[in-house]
Amino acid sequence: MNIAYWIVAGLLALFYFYAGTLKVIRSRDQLRPMMAWVDRIPLPALRALGAVEILGAAGLVLPPLTGTAPWLASAAALGFVLLQTGAIAVHLTGEDRRITLNVALTATAAVTVWLATRP
Repeated sequence: MNIAYWIVAGLLALFYFYAGTLKVIRSRDQLRPMMAWVDRIPLPALRALGAVEILGAAGLVLPPLTGTAPWLASAAALGFVLLQTGAIAVHLTGEDRRITLNVALTATAAVTVWLATRP
């Protein structure tokens, strides 16, 4: 892996680890100011989404770091592209139309997929 991968994937992993941890440990009332959409999905789904984000963050970093199944890094990044595509749809179907962060995260995850598949 190259330096560009570690910079982009590291920042993406930090973001998703933080966001996932918030979704797992905080209540709806605590999340509502940051995430207006939390009332639209069941609490167990919100917790599961947080767990997926934490596991995806680990998937970006651990496989290339250990050299075990490095293809998992590109799979994790592709998973984040799909996750953000769904997030954009959720934002656009609700009253919260702020998707700038989601578009930026989609692009960053796509760049991470590309960097992970480079020799």
